Amino acid sequence: MGQPRCGPSALPSEATSLPRPRRDHWERRLSAALVSAVDQGPARRISLDSPGNRNALSEALIGQLLTALERAGGDPSVRVVVLSHTGSSFCSGADLKEQLQERARSGASSGAGLLVPVLKLLQELPKPVIAEVRGAVRGGGMGLVAASDIVVATGDSSFAFSETRVGVAPAVVAVPVLARMQRGAALELFLTGRTFTPEDAQRAGLVNLVVEPGHAGAETERLVAELALGAPLAQAEIRRLVREVPRWDQDTAYAKMADLSRRLFSSPEGEEGMTAFRERRPPRWTG
Repeated sequence: MGQPRCGPSALPSEATSLPRPRRDHWERRLSAALVSAVDQGPARRISLDSPGNRNALSEALIGQLLTALERAGGDPSVRVVVLSHTGSSFCSGADLKEQLQERARSGASSGAGLLVPVLKLLQELPKPVIAEVRGAVRGGGMGLVAASDIVVATGDSSFAFSETRVGVAPAVVAVPVLARMQRGAALELFLTGRTFTPEDAQRAGLVNLVVEPGHAGAETERLVAELALGAPLAQAEIRRLVREVPRWDQDTAYAKMADLSRRLFSSPEGEEGMTAFRERRPPRWTG
């Protein structure tokens, strides 16, 4: 069983009907890169790099982020994706200035619909995603965090679902958020729009690890090293089963997972893992 491919074709077919960033619009702005990507050992660090507007989710930034994630997902040398940022804000949410300009021009705005392909891709990448948060997270940025597997946040970061205070709802981001957070906590925070701490976010299930300011990079490096010890195909399947098993009834879940277990044990990765264990050596993953 081959490793799942990642890229535009990996998105479910219904995604084609969703708004997507207009490629002609954001390709003209590539000279002013809003997203950067750099390889650091087995990880690719993808950073939101528009600190001047607190990494607001403009159409151009969303398009560049989607491309960066597609490239990372399709590169077998990348074992882990780290989603990070420059500046004091991880992401301030929608680019409201751009939304208002679009509404004045066309009478309507795309809202957060443009973010859907990015959130789906983050959740469906065949490799682990770490979000490294060192500042404020608002609006659509909350969706980026919730769609990641492991969230590391510094103690001086902050979070808020502030949509209700500008007359809208955290609609699109609710999909990954409600798959991760305690529902009672999410409801309170959705309704009030109040700012909450990384410790609050950790208790509610949004954040995994809270570290001292200045220590996020070191913690991320530790996690990348641990994740690189695992088998690539097994990790891809783990991401899938955590997402899909809760949707099935018990009998279906046991049947599907028993089949997956048989396939993984007989796969080249499974054979290499057991051989390495028997020979008392580190496994040599090739996926």
